[in-house]
Amino acid sequence: MLLTHLLIGEAAPAKTFSAGNFTTLGVNKTFLSPRIYSPGGSPAKSKASETKEAARKGAELICKAINERGETNIVLATGVSQFEMLNELVNENIDWTKVTAFHLDEYIGISKTHPASFRKYLKERFVDIVSPKEFNYVNGEADPVSECIRLGNLIGKRPIDVAFIGIGENGHLAFNDPPADFETGEAFLAVNLDEACRKQQLGEGWFATLDEVPGKAISMSVKQILKSKAIICSVPDTRKAKAVKNTLEGSVTPDVPSSILQQHNAVWLYLDKDSASLIS
Repeated sequence: MLLTHLLIGEAAPAKTFSAGNFTTLGVNKTFLSPRIYSPGGSPAKSKASETKEAARKGAELICKAINERGETNIVLATGVSQFEMLNELVNENIDWTKVTAFHLDEYIGISKTHPASFRKYLKERFVDIVSPKEFNYVNGEADPVSECIRLGNLIGKRPIDVAFIGIGENGHLAFNDPPADFETGEAFLAVNLDEACRKQQLGEGWFATLDEVPGKAISMSVKQILKSKAIICSVPDTRKAKAVKNTLEGSVTPDVPSSILQQHNAVWLYLDKDSASLIS
């Protein structure tokens, strides 16, 4: 079983070649350099390997920023796809007292105690464990316009060193569903969630019925995500395979929001065998 590690932003010729443990598959787009990595040739569990490597790379980048500036700013994602990565990240050797964190999104209108609340998710799985210097929650119970302004002012003073993100089944980044707004300069937006997105939340077990899934959320914008110096993107499971294929092999388009990652020069895309299964 293979760990698939795709590094976006490195030029690659349209050919296949090997170097050590890495096999690099060139594609017809010079800004992509997919890498398939099998650690030591070991038949390790692919999902476990993927999450461990993603957390390790993220920790390396966090520590580098701390060493250079004495502090760092990060962004965290939520959802089922981030469970294992976060579990690994909190066990990395990081001075969390020098870390300020933001998160990508939150449903509008649900409380912080709701089982599907991303504030609850990150408090329990991250904040309560590592006690960072500062954690800036997205408050879905506040007035959305005021909350977007508040968060925009905060993140505007805190350039992001590392963003930990995922990709949705519909190709969304954060809650920027297709067609995503690639142009807005606002850091956070109030957005409508499409049916595919809402069905994903239902399928992941956060809600009992589709009617219970909120139709609106506050989300970090695509342009704000791309301002991050580095992006660690963890995308496991078969249900994400089509989105991964479209991200890597299609054109950059708002209809596949994650395709914009092709234009960032420091993205590490970690896949397991299942999510990488449709890549040509």
